[in-house]
Amino acid sequence: MNIINILGIESSCDDTSAAVLCDGKLFSNVINSQAIHEKYGGVVPELASRAHQQNIVLVVKEALENAGINISDISAIAFTKGPGLLGSLLVGTSFAKGLSVSTGIPLIGINHLHGHILAHFLRDKDESSFVPNFPFICLLVSGGHTQIIIVKDYLNFEIIGHTIDDAAGEAFDKCAKVLGLPYPGGPVIDRLSKQGDKFRFKFNKPRIAGLDYSFSGLKTSFLYFLKDNIKNDTDFISNNLNDLAASLQWNIVEILLDKLQKAVKQTGITEIAISGGVSANSGLRDELVRQAEINNWKVHLPKIKYTTDNAAMIAMVGYHMFLNNKFDDIDVVPQARMDLVSI
Repeated sequence: MNIINILGIESSCDDTSAAVLCDGKLFSNVINSQAIHEKYGGVVPELASRAHQQNIVLVVKEALENAGINISDISAIAFTKGPGLLGSLLVGTSFAKGLSVSTGIPLIGINHLHGHILAHFLRDKDESSFVPNFPFICLLVSGGHTQIIIVKDYLNFEIIGHTIDDAAGEAFDKCAKVLGLPYPGGPVIDRLSKQGDKFRFKFNKPRIAGLDYSFSGLKTSFLYFLKDNIKNDTDFISNNLNDLAASLQWNIVEILLDKLQKAVKQTGITEIAISGGVSANSGLRDELVRQAEINNWKVHLPKIKYTTDNAAMIAMVGYHMFLNNKFDDIDVVPQARMDLVSI
C-alpha cells in the first residue's frame, strides 16, 4: 500500500503554517507568526492577509524540505477553509487551489475547529501513540470559540454546549486590554497570575442554563470593578496587577470547568480532552488535572506547541478525510463563519 502524504496549510488568522503528515505521523510543521499586530493591540485583517501572501510560498517550501518530501509525493492538500478572517483564508485557499491545478493533487477543505480537536492525535515520526479513546469529551477553548463536544470518532462529533456571546479567549484578551497589558493578553494574564492570589477578588459569574457558556457578564463585571476601585486609588491596577490577573484567570477557569463537570455527569463520559489556544493556560491545565484526580477522569492535555494555530492539526484532519474519500472540488470557497459538523 502506498504511503499517504498529506500537505497541510493553515492561514485562518495571523499565523502562516504548513505541515507534512506521512501515514498519520508528523514529519514537519512550520509556523511563521506575524509580530506586526502587537503594536495595534489585535490582529489587523488587511495586514494579516498581506503577510500571508509574502510568507506562504516559503513556508510550504520549508515544510516539504524538512519532511524530505517532494510535492510529487503528496497524496492530498488539506487547507483551512474556515472559520477565520476571510482575507487570510483566501490566501491559503487560493494557494492550495493553484497548487492542486498545477499538480493534479486533490484538495481537502478543513474546518479549523476540527483541527483543534484532532490535535490530540498528532505524533512525531519517532513517537509512540497515547491518544484519547472514543468517545471522549473535548472542551474546545480558543480565541473566538468555547464549546463542549462529544467526539465519537475522527469525523463524528456532537456539540452539547457553546458560548452564547464572548468566548473564553476573548474574555482574557479584552480584560487584559483594560488592564493595559500587551496583545495577546491571555498569555500575559497567565504569567502574572503565577505571582498572585487567585482568591483575592471576586467577579460576577453567569447563570446560564444547561451546558452553554457566557463571558460577556464577567467582562462587564471586571470593567466596573476596576472603575470603582480606581476612583479611590488611581494606582489600583498597578498595585494589584498580579492578584487581578490571578483572580480573573481563576474565575474563567471555574466557569469553564463547572460546565465541564456537568457535561461529564450528563453523559457519563469520563475521558476528557481540552484543545484550542486557551488550553495552553496553566491555570486551566492544573485545575483540570486536579479535578481528574478527584473525580477519576482520564485527561488529555495537548502539547503546548499544538494549542495555537498550526498546519499539523489541519493535515491530521486531512489524513482521516483522505481515508474516508472526502475531497473538495476546485470551486470550494473559504467561509469566515463555519459551524463544526460531523463529516
